[in-house]
Amino acid sequence: SYDILFIILLSLGFRVIYLTFYLKLIPINIFILDQYSRVAFLCGADEVNQAVKAAKSAFGYWSKMSGMERARIMIDAAHIIENRREEIAEMEVVNNGKSITEARLDVDSARLCIEYYAGLASTLAGQHVQLAGGSFAYTRREPLGVCAGIGAWNYPFQIAAWKSAPALACGNSMVFKPSPVTPVTAVLLAEIYAKAGAPEGLFNVVQGGQETGSLLCHHPDVAKVSFTGSVPTGQKIMEMASKGIKPVTLELGGKSPLIIFEDSDVENAVKGALMANFLSQGQVCSNGTRVFVQKDILPEFVDEVVKRTRAISIGDPLLESTRMGALVSRLHLDKVLFHVQQAKAEGAKVLCGGEPFVPSDPKLRGGYYMSPCVLGDCTDDMTCVKEEIFGPVMSVLSFETEEEALRRANDTTLGLAAGVFTRDVKRAHRVVEHLKAGSCFINNYNVTPVEVPFGGFKMSGIGRENGQVTIEFYSQMKTVFVEMGDVDSLF
Repeated sequence: SYDILFIILLSLGFRVIYLTFYLKLIPINIFILDQYSRVAFLCGADEVNQAVKAAKSAFGYWSKMSGMERARIMIDAAHIIENRREEIAEMEVVNNGKSITEARLDVDSARLCIEYYAGLASTLAGQHVQLAGGSFAYTRREPLGVCAGIGAWNYPFQIAAWKSAPALACGNSMVFKPSPVTPVTAVLLAEIYAKAGAPEGLFNVVQGGQETGSLLCHHPDVAKVSFTGSVPTGQKIMEMASKGIKPVTLELGGKSPLIIFEDSDVENAVKGALMANFLSQGQVCSNGTRVFVQKDILPEFVDEVVKRTRAISIGDPLLESTRMGALVSRLHLDKVLFHVQQAKAEGAKVLCGGEPFVPSDPKLRGGYYMSPCVLGDCTDDMTCVKEEIFGPVMSVLSFETEEEALRRANDTTLGLAAGVFTRDVKRAHRVVEHLKAGSCFINNYNVTPVEVPFGGFKMSGIGRENGQVTIEFYSQMKTVFVEMGDVDSLF
């Protein structure tokens, strides 16, 4: 059977894709990823047209359902995810390389997101406005139609849920394209929605790279595009969507500052810095990779950060004890290692890590592992401080005054996230007010509850994921005027 073949191929070290349409898991064919983790099959115009046509058909039915009816199906999908948590998490490890502990949290986030928007589905409403003479107006919040979701490879299952849940809650359908590097778990989500009772075609998955994404963005029946990924790709998607005046949600890159003041609880500040840099092998867009530490506590902070970084357990991501798995591909590993060497050449000091890591298990010795890196003696003009590395590399910088820290923290074209550690409540809120970033953290970092909007300022994006506000990005407002008297005509 296909399932047996799937397991055999996985055991041999291959990664497998099911090509899916119509929100059924139909194994039309099986495609093996090559050694560089690229999809061996790309969906072209015919496949994209087929997927969008099915989604458009499903939209006609789904958009007519009540919010409560949509909510019941979404809640059933969340229950399936909860029951299959371990299976999905293990598949995400195979898909991405992150540790099983983190993968479980990603699955939980996906489930909670679907539950949250299921709860909002029945609350979508407009406004009644009383006018003179008994006339009145009212507004209707209506779905957009077929939405395109384009995911990133660092949180494949979670991103698929974060994009689809608000879209479906508002009455839209979705065609989702996962990253060609991590094509597997979005298909599991499609299967789950189908088993929960979603109409055929509501959530479709198309596999492919840039060409497939371009076909989605240009498709005349796609009403909106939501993308998570790099700034250059986001710029291209915005340009393509503009041809059809399509709204976009863009969650793009970051080079986020984490400011640690001398009055901080150093223990918590160190833990926050580790969470801000080493989750998912450092492959997180919101990571606080520019760690600004006030001069008086710099030695103490650096000593503790280096000590804890060296203690991070690297290896088989399926083991409970592992805290850092493999990077997503050989190409990406080489890029991150190059950034470390470039930092050294520009004067930064490698305090620990930054080298290829070879696990003791012979089966893992060809994996894309590296030791997490802390760079000291960094300055604002270094490439490692200015450019997003997207790997387990922390750059530590020193500062003296609050004003200096704010000026340097905001000296970037990006503005996805920022953080501050201090015991001074007034200072914390004062600093956050002046930080130019969409998601800010006080005395913590990389906390993303689904009830809270997530997104960036400046070149880090447009729109928001999660929270109530996202309903506005997956719906449109219609105003209706009702005349209760005679027409007062000028003619």
